[in-house]
Amino acid sequence: RLTSLENYIITCISCGTAHSLALTNWGQVFSWGSNAVGQLGHDAENGRQPTPRMIKAIGAKHVVQVASGQYHCLALTNNGELYAWGSNSYGQLGIGTTSEKVPMPTLIQSLAGVPIAFIACGGNHSFAVSKSGAIFGWGKNTFGQLGLNDLNSRCYPTQLRTLRSLGVRYISCGDDFSVFLTNEGGVFTCGAGTFGQLGHGSCSNEIVPRKVFELMGSKITQIACGRRHTLAFVPSRGKIYGFGLGGVGQLGIGMVGNHSTPQIVRGPWFKTDFQSSNCDETQIIVNRIFSGGDQCFVSLLGGDESADFRVYDDSTQILSLSLEMGKELAKIEPEQTVELDVISSVETIFKSLACLNGSLLLPNDAHLCCTSKHPGVDMGAAEETFDQIRKIERESIRQLIRDSIESDLLGALTASPADVETLRIYLLLPLYHEFINPKHYQKLHAPFSKAVLQLAKNAYEIVVGWWANQSREYFERMVENCKSVVLYIINFKFPRVESPAGAEKPHQQELRYDPYLAAMLDMLAVLYWINHQKRTQKLPYEQFHINEIDDLIDIRQDYFRWTTDAKGVTFSLCNYPFVFNASAKMLLLQTDQAMQMYQAMQSAATASWLSMLYSPAANSAACQYIVLNVTRENIVQDTIRELSHYAASDLKKPIKIKFCGEEAEDAGGVRKEFFMLLLRDILDPKYGMFKSFEESNAIWFTEDYFDSDDSMFALIGILCGLAIYNFTIIALPFPLALYKKLLGEEVDMKDLQDLAPTVARSMQSILDYEGSDLEEVFDLCFTTTRDYFGEIQTIPLKPNGENIRLTQGNK
Repeated sequence: RLTSLENYIITCISCGTAHSLALTNWGQVFSWGSNAVGQLGHDAENGRQPTPRMIKAIGAKHVVQVASGQYHCLALTNNGELYAWGSNSYGQLGIGTTSEKVPMPTLIQSLAGVPIAFIACGGNHSFAVSKSGAIFGWGKNTFGQLGLNDLNSRCYPTQLRTLRSLGVRYISCGDDFSVFLTNEGGVFTCGAGTFGQLGHGSCSNEIVPRKVFELMGSKITQIACGRRHTLAFVPSRGKIYGFGLGGVGQLGIGMVGNHSTPQIVRGPWFKTDFQSSNCDETQIIVNRIFSGGDQCFVSLLGGDESADFRVYDDSTQILSLSLEMGKELAKIEPEQTVELDVISSVETIFKSLACLNGSLLLPNDAHLCCTSKHPGVDMGAAEETFDQIRKIERESIRQLIRDSIESDLLGALTASPADVETLRIYLLLPLYHEFINPKHYQKLHAPFSKAVLQLAKNAYEIVVGWWANQSREYFERMVENCKSVVLYIINFKFPRVESPAGAEKPHQQELRYDPYLAAMLDMLAVLYWINHQKRTQKLPYEQFHINEIDDLIDIRQDYFRWTTDAKGVTFSLCNYPFVFNASAKMLLLQTDQAMQMYQAMQSAATASWLSMLYSPAANSAACQYIVLNVTRENIVQDTIRELSHYAASDLKKPIKIKFCGEEAEDAGGVRKEFFMLLLRDILDPKYGMFKSFEESNAIWFTEDYFDSDDSMFALIGILCGLAIYNFTIIALPFPLALYKKLLGEEVDMKDLQDLAPTVARSMQSILDYEGSDLEEVFDLCFTTTRDYFGEIQTIPLKPNGENIRLTQGNK
């Protein structure tokens, strides 16, 4: 009896070769025994500690789990931190180095942010299991006990990926082997098998976890490992199975000797098939099984349910945020006294990545096996929970949450997280209501954005994929929050200067580099790319416009700096063109036109001046313009002829039109008439270049255009450029699909609907039809029909298409 612990409620005991740990209900850890390699966690050099002594290094922490190996220990705190101390000769402490001993509890930093649910120690190796079943192992691996398909020891936690999809919930370890219990009650073993302790019917080692087939068909709920033997409990049969070393009777089967397959352990709980189940005496059942060294213990109950190691007790788990907690916080009155436990829990959760990453998970173990496609977060519950947090009226709690997030949580985000589960924070944080307030941009928005932008490639792609799959409301809120911060920073850092009396509007500021503005614009660019490339439910591009930009910033000056930056390092809004609305883009187009036209005219004037030195009769005025002499009767061919006289560089000069036989001076009106007449002729059916669609009033290229010369298409391209460059509005009703093709983007059914709605509906009806009689209902082959100068032609859509029937398999 340990009289020094009589005043404490002990919730867990863990023993090593020559030391012991005791965990109290207040999260304190006591240790005693041998301290030869620092396994007691005390800084003293004493070789032994005869009575329990609290480990002061983690005295301020609330520990929820402890585990011991031969000469090392682990402790998990309620904020998700994992500490290790003792022998580190094989890297079993997971701190990245090996050494004889580490006497003080040391944080395993490489697991920061992982929501750990369970820890275990073997002789000289260790394991941690996350809430969603990720397994991390480290330490000695000379027999493959880490299950990593090799024999190399690890000094860093290394993920065991082969079991991730199976949902491992519990691990028990012997000296040089490991046993894994899955959510479905399956048992896998790996490591040293010399004495049959792996249960595979042989004495060979296994370097990858292998299922114990002798236990298949039985749902195991408890496992326990001794030094070189294993126990497993099947509650449905009330039977315990043992295998491995049995030289001193540790298998409990009534005889000594090793066994490499599971054997039934006989005890007072065991009943044969011939014993009546209706005995008058109270039925004795197994509560828990224990094993250590070369001994085993079983605790019994009278008629109650057995313990299930796959189900975690809440007292052993790290703290987490829940909808119930959010509702309770929202109920607290503004002046109500708040219990210290509530304040402590709130502070712990919102300062801890691990706690939040383990919060608001899908129910019924649906969150197991977190992947890039399956974050495992219950987004409905998450949104409702953060909505409750928004409703909190007690100012001290609101401030505590904000301070915890800004001061601790955001600073803990790393570029290379340990696991996909640590990325759940990027789904949850955007739900926090303070993101709506742009005033917090320095401590909230910008740090969050920088953390996203600095993520390693794989982690970044996972976060991007998760955001792409969120609801429209979620994604739209992120976009609007970013836009509001960008506008707030511009208003704050680049305020408008009042112009002199009589000016149309205040003087605009010149944009300068600002790290916060750059971070938010980069974040907005990420969201724009996600919307454009990843999302199915896309936001309209207008959603990304910041309409006030051209009123606040001199975007003409910004564009000039951007175009003259040869190295491409200038911070400019032009690097984020999606923020410009139509009027801003028009202003930029005018700026670009003025710059290029000025340069072209200057070049022409210089060339003309030089030519005058050698040829005084040269016409210096004409060469500064593109002058097209055309007739109204033959305007298309005349234009082709006239443009052939000019090089591509000349097309940037101002254009002047001269209709033969007419005296009108081109001051802009003649130019507009020229473009109108020219396009009217080009679109005329006599050229056969375009087909008009009555439903949409759009045009598209005619597949059977008979002119082998592509000069007409080149002419249209040049004319479009000239019209835009000279600010002349022309009517070319092409659908959006043309511009997608110019940008190298794929077209889809929506684009066909914009051009030919009836055809698109027909095609969609074929895709939507799931009946087996599709061939009879639609009676189609891979062909289409065209009106070719009044003659209806059938065109195959693929080789031999007229003989290929449309079916469910090939539609």
